[in-house]
Amino acid sequence: MIITLVSVILFAILVAVTFLGGRLARVLPEEQLSAESKDAMKLALGLVATMTAILLGLLISSAKGSFDTARSQVMQMAAKVALLDRVLRLYGPETTDARHALRDAIADGVRRTWPVERSGPVRLDPNQQMGDAIYETVSHLEPHNELQRALKTQAATLMMQLAEIRAMVQAQAVSSVSKPLLIALVLWLVVIFFGFSLLAPTKATNTLALIAGAFSVACAVFLVLELDHPFAGVIRIPSEPMINVLNRLGK
Repeated sequence: MIITLVSVILFAILVAVTFLGGRLARVLPEEQLSAESKDAMKLALGLVATMTAILLGLLISSAKGSFDTARSQVMQMAAKVALLDRVLRLYGPETTDARHALRDAIADGVRRTWPVERSGPVRLDPNQQMGDAIYETVSHLEPHNELQRALKTQAATLMMQLAEIRAMVQAQAVSSVSKPLLIALVLWLVVIFFGFSLLAPTKATNTLALIAGAFSVACAVFLVLELDHPFAGVIRIPSEPMINVLNRLGK
């Protein structure tokens, strides 16, 4: 909701600046908008537009990198959970309680990370009690042969790796988009649209073109902010990998 509001406000600001520049162009003295003045403004706007494009590319790259990292971590978690369940199943019937506890912990994690309502609160902090219960159940297993000893060691290793990945997901939940850079982007966009509206003849087609440009830029900022919050909003990491694993747990 906040991301959409920010994008709408940016679009409204750019449209308002466009109309303001067009109105100002009609009242300015003609010598202020001479050919030489327009050439100088075009050079300055070209420089600002180039820096804006570079900055927007950096923000998109940063947000996309953060999104891809979180998605990769979710895939790793799903794979390790499936492997942990398989290891416990191979150990023997003694791990039935541990497998059920693992299923309950994953189901709780899916509910907290991917709430049914997209507007619901996303909680990336793991349920420590459920995780500790699984670890204690596995640690209390008493192997009777070399195979069970190896499987118990493998299960403990997988659980530590899962805890590490989960901690990394929680630690990386902070925003990767720099607010000063985002503010600079908005200011440069205001300068660009104001300058374009001054240079362009006051015609409906030119105004519509600038409004379309403002809409495109607002959509780009919307995508950047959405990618920066990979577990919430319209663009979020799919829960299917974890749900598919959850459906196979304990079977």
